[in-house]
Amino acid sequence: MFGVGPWELMLVFAIVLLLFGGKRLPGIATGLGSAIRNFKNALKDCESEQPQKPKTPDQIA
Repeated sequence: MFGVGPWELMLVFAIVLLLFGGKRLPGIATGLGSAIRNFKNALKDCESEQPQKPKTPDQIA
């Protein structure tokens, strides 16, 4: 239904390059990578903090 092909990615990259310039692009990519890493770590921490389901009587016996 909705696919992003190589031409669309090249167009997006060209627009970003025009907007931010070549010198700022590595800093933006580094910041984006850090944000994604922090989001994944927070998601993992949130999943580990969820309480366990109590066992049913069938599981205990």
